[in-house]
Amino acid sequence: MKNRCMLIAEMSANHNGQKKLAIETIKAAKRAGADAIKLQTYTADTITLNCHAEDFKIKQGTIWDGKFLYDLYQEAYTPWEWHEELFHVAKEEGLICFSSPFDKTAVDFLESLNNPIYKIASFEITDTPLIEYVASKMKPVVISTGIATMDDIQLAVDTCRSVGNNDITLLKCTSSYPAPVEEANLCMIKNLSERFHVQSGLSDHTIGSVSPIVAVTMGATMIEKHFIINREIGGPDASFSMNEQEFTQMVKDVRMAEASIGMVSYELTDKMRSGREFCRSLYVAENMKEGELITEQNVRSVRPGFGLPPKYLKEVLGKQVNQDLEKGSRFLLDFVD
Repeated sequence: MKNRCMLIAEMSANHNGQKKLAIETIKAAKRAGADAIKLQTYTADTITLNCHAEDFKIKQGTIWDGKFLYDLYQEAYTPWEWHEELFHVAKEEGLICFSSPFDKTAVDFLESLNNPIYKIASFEITDTPLIEYVASKMKPVVISTGIATMDDIQLAVDTCRSVGNNDITLLKCTSSYPAPVEEANLCMIKNLSERFHVQSGLSDHTIGSVSPIVAVTMGATMIEKHFIINREIGGPDASFSMNEQEFTQMVKDVRMAEASIGMVSYELTDKMRSGREFCRSLYVAENMKEGELITEQNVRSVRPGFGLPPKYLKEVLGKQVNQDLEKGSRFLLDFVD
């Protein structure tokens, strides 16, 4: 389908530290209609410091407030020794599998697995050394913009292009978990594409599928949504993740939205052409005798549309008909001299 966007199921921490659950999540994402499954490749030590100083304590009004960064990431990370099998399972399921690296060692590791796409998370958009290293692998680069200024985004895009990589997708993202729908600001999707001359899409943390549906009407080529088999299993991201049933419905809704967009065309389809039979046209509304004057009472614009187009009514009013006419006859220009 033309204009079909990529729908990505973000596993994140929704495996709860169980490889079997991670594998089941990939299979569930396939059943739900996802095009891709996304992982995150880091360890607590590659993303932060094992430090309980106040700077490292989360206090941003999030669902993780009170936790220290190291403890959160130690709980949430996907063990690197799982990756090869998860990539393999995804391939068997017919899903694209790719990941977000958070340092150069993760990039090197993912390269060994032939990772096909690299995702830069919102909070890493200012890490230009990482972006440059990722872009140098000449794979598609997807960048979330959740906490970015316009200058941050421009620098990230320029960094990719500086190494010759122009395969860039910017994702509108609201870095709240969950994100209020009134802060989604989806009009940015089109603006990101036009301003930075890239593809654009949505990394969505709102509840439900309204934002993804609207996103495709804004030209999104990629939509990412956190995915979990069942929110009852809990975990750091469970509260704002879609379950299989919800993701399945979102896929259906998004595909219907895409189909409804269509294309700009003023050409009539066969069905539209047939429907024109119900347009208005000029008909004889009363029996008329030869020589009788045409008035708005005896010649009217009515349905169906087999008669003369209504635009001719002013032209014929006040003229005489040149023959007897029966009520219900299609009015033609031939009836006046």
